Amino acid sequence: MGSLKLSLLPILLLAVVAAVSGDELRTFIVHVHPHESHVFGTTDDRTAWYKTFLPEDERLVHSYHHVASGFAARLTEQELDALSAMPGFVTALPNQVYQLLTTHTPQFLGLELPQSGRNYTSGFGEGVIIGMLDSGIYPFHPSFSGDGMPPPQAKWKGRCNFNVSACNNKLIGALCGDDCTSADILAGIDAAVGDGCDVISMSLGGPPRPFYKDSIAIGTFAAVEKGVFVSLAAGNDGPRGTLSNDAPWMLTVAAGTMDRLIAAQVRLGNGSTFESESLFQPNISTTVTYPLVYAGAISTPDANFCFNSSLDGFDVKGKIVLCDRGIVERLDKGAEVKRAGGFGMIIANEFKDGYSTSAEAHVLPASHVSYVAGVAIKEYINSTANPVAQIIFKGTVLGTSPAPAITSFSSRGPSIQNPGILKPDITGPGVSVLAAWPFRVGPPSTEPTFNLESGTSMSTPHLSAIAALIKSKYPDWSPSAIKSAIMTTADPDDRSGKPIVDEQYVPANLFATGAGQVNPDKALDPGLVYDIAPAEYIGFLCGMYTSKEVSVIARRSIDCSTITVIPDRMLNYPSITVTLPSTTNPTAPVVVSRTVKNVGEAPAVYYPHVDLPASVQVQVTPSSLQFTEVNQAQNFTVSVWRGQSTDAKIVEGSLRWVSDKHTVRSPVSISFA
Repeated sequence: MGSLKLSLLPILLLAVVAAVSGDELRTFIVHVHPHESHVFGTTDDRTAWYKTFLPEDERLVHSYHHVASGFAARLTEQELDALSAMPGFVTALPNQVYQLLTTHTPQFLGLELPQSGRNYTSGFGEGVIIGMLDSGIYPFHPSFSGDGMPPPQAKWKGRCNFNVSACNNKLIGALCGDDCTSADILAGIDAAVGDGCDVISMSLGGPPRPFYKDSIAIGTFAAVEKGVFVSLAAGNDGPRGTLSNDAPWMLTVAAGTMDRLIAAQVRLGNGSTFESESLFQPNISTTVTYPLVYAGAISTPDANFCFNSSLDGFDVKGKIVLCDRGIVERLDKGAEVKRAGGFGMIIANEFKDGYSTSAEAHVLPASHVSYVAGVAIKEYINSTANPVAQIIFKGTVLGTSPAPAITSFSSRGPSIQNPGILKPDITGPGVSVLAAWPFRVGPPSTEPTFNLESGTSMSTPHLSAIAALIKSKYPDWSPSAIKSAIMTTADPDDRSGKPIVDEQYVPANLFATGAGQVNPDKALDPGLVYDIAPAEYIGFLCGMYTSKEVSVIARRSIDCSTITVIPDRMLNYPSITVTLPSTTNPTAPVVVSRTVKNVGEAPAVYYPHVDLPASVQVQVTPSSLQFTEVNQAQNFTVSVWRGQSTDAKIVEGSLRWVSDKHTVRSPVSISFA
């Protein structure tokens, strides 16, 4: 479980390489397919063939062998035009730049040390190799110490790209720098698969794009085809942003809170108090109050966001300054307040962020409050001639609620590329997570080696580690079986038994939570799994793209006219998404079929339970699934049609298969055309 403490940087937006003149060298990812009669004896043979496409051998940047059929090279536009006419050429994609996106979370997830009677008979993930595609690796940090770790298994074929002394039995190899391009990312996935990784964790992402133009989608498809589980961040563009990494072979991870606050309290002169958060917890008086001002009271445009030099000419000396969240990094806001002579700072959410706050290493006494609290504080400032406030720091508070709650930045579905597949898949802890840090943050007196970070880049490694637990216990399970175990055992409710809420503290929908909060203990004993063979993804892709486009993803020539197309709703996914058409026959059903495999006890009988509103009618056939053997598969169908009239465009619920020992839950999303 050491991977839960890896140092991770927040996911950032994709930056597209600027257009350049036609005779300037640019990096392209070139996809090529050899003739069927062309057999390569070694990787060197394949690389030699790749070089035949190039005007000079030195132009080769990366040679791909495991997850893509092709290479990355520096070419001019004219050279690319000439190359595209050569036999074997399929397509070329311009290189893109991706800037790379714990202590309490194991307990929050129920992952204390192995206990008698629990499901951790596998050695707590021992022997599973996780490939992390991210930045932030400082090999000499104590979080990466190999003390007490066994040596890597013989299947490991990788190397240490740091100096050899920097790697150890925990950090056994390394990949991205501060900036990873799509060519580098594809090379990283290629290396991870070739080196023997069992799980790939990617805290990377960008705007959604067709899978045949997405190097991450292409590379991870090959990884899954070769039996490697892939876990990826949903993105940080919420609450309305479109999620990243939505291919069905990926586990797409959303971010939620945990039941821990690094707490602070804002107390106003009128006696009102507001709970808040701050990592910096200075020892200051709890009785002294300070003048309180709002940065938005001055005429400088956008001064309410406290950007650099925005407080010039505004008397904030010795005062607490209220700044609005947004535009400027929160730590930079504090730096501006401190530069202008302010004593402290309160950051108030905008409406879209609701109640989502986080603890950060501020450079002065500060707190981060909700939108509702911010409105009340502004009303107080406007109500009196001499507003005052104080910030009281309370340290670490456990058992807070609601927990988990979906945080505002977590990107939401539906998927743009495949709306018939519910995304994200799952939620994990991603707010104020302890991370190893290579340099000091906050004031000089603060702890220099750790920081609290938030992002789907933080929730993703948690799911990768849980996948490693499952892989260790069931080494022969496919990536899709592991994903199914994670999704069908997830908790749709928070720790108090109420539905998981979003940043506005209203019940979150499936496009925010996916199947729900991951439950590692249950995931190790799921009862039934929905498995998907790699060939089924090809049938799914042929329903979306041309043969040439599918060939880019598959790394081989695909003729979709010879492939049985699988509509998105018919892919054997652990969730169900259906669109009911607007027809003259509203009771005409839409039918979905699924296959489940018994990985629990035998014999066993499962009965269906449908939890959906009366606006839809559902029939599940057969009325029970009876298993006499382990690994036995059974088929069932779900027929859905319109029920009572409704103004809703989408309704949500679940299908649960229940036995004496297991509940296998699939989230269900139904939209009305």
